[in-house]
Amino acid sequence: MHLPRYQYKTNSGFLDYEFFSEGPKGKIKKVIRYTKIGDAVFNLAFGDLDEATGEISDTVVTNNNDSRKVLATVAATVYDFTDQYPGSLVVAKGSTLSRTRLYRMGITNYLEQISSEFDISGLINGSWEQFTERRDYEAFLIHRK
Repeated sequence: MHLPRYQYKTNSGFLDYEFFSEGPKGKIKKVIRYTKIGDAVFNLAFGDLDEATGEISDTVVTNNNDSRKVLATVAATVYDFTDQYPGSLVVAKGSTLSRTRLYRMGITNYLEQISSEFDISGLINGSWEQFTERRDYEAFLIHRK
């Protein structure tokens, strides 16, 4: 996908990504972390960097008026990550229902482009199914074709 996004940097293992959101609230460091949770299954964690603890805060609401650009940057790291870890599965879930819904809306907006390169599943009532628009999912499973 060729959407406006932020430049990011990654570590040598391609598991941690960082970039800065820029807007009316200033320059805010964002972190994306891929953590192995099973055989070739990785959790995607995303949020603001808490400078005091070094941890990702996935509950902070930044309101920097750049959510589309931020989500496009996160999506770009999924492409990069799956280039480095072919055959891997990426699980993504928002820290709140509204954030999970925001992720669903982002997937829906670009579903045609995304589905040309990825298979997307949604978790509903404990079962994975092929992603369908307008369904409220608990999490998403992403696999590069």
